[in-house]
Amino acid sequence: MSNFTFTETRIKGVYIIDVKTYGDNRGYFMETYKEEDFIAAGLDYKFVQDNQSSSRKGVLRGLHFQKTFPQAKLVRVLKGEVFDVAVDLRKGSGTYGRWVGVLLSEGNHRQFMIPRGFAHGFIVVSDMAEFAYKCDEKYHPEDEGGILWNDPDINIDWPKVGEIILSDKDKRNPTLAECQIRF
Repeated sequence: MSNFTFTETRIKGVYIIDVKTYGDNRGYFMETYKEEDFIAAGLDYKFVQDNQSSSRKGVLRGLHFQKTFPQAKLVRVLKGEVFDVAVDLRKGSGTYGRWVGVLLSEGNHRQFMIPRGFAHGFIVVSDMAEFAYKCDEKYHPEDEGGILWNDPDINIDWPKVGEIILSDKDKRNPTLAECQIRF
């Protein structure tokens, strides 16, 4: 019996993963990844790097991708709450340029599986958030790419959080049409 429920989103290959938790008066326990369950669901990834970030409310990270060494990511929130987004950049995909998003929180324990060929980003909607993710390809800083978070052609419906806080790099990201990336 699996401790995971895998739900494919409206974009093929992108999954929301609900995790069964076991709790009592001491707290809770949960599996966050089990290779055989993921493979049985058709998600056969070999993760090679784990990352974690901490951000305050209004921080928007993204939309990021690796150009030559694309990464699949399994993302989740350890503390707080974020709205997480994947944008399809796959060549020949019927959903190229479309996005799907999900609210991830320490309370819902939900995870988001983003395959290779997607831009990824999130915004913190709680006072702060700790965000963790597994990648199936190591990070190559010289290979990094990005798309403008508020590209009107993608039209992501970001939650209203007050001031949006971006890195200088993310402020300069091109639109999807300008970068013309397709995996």
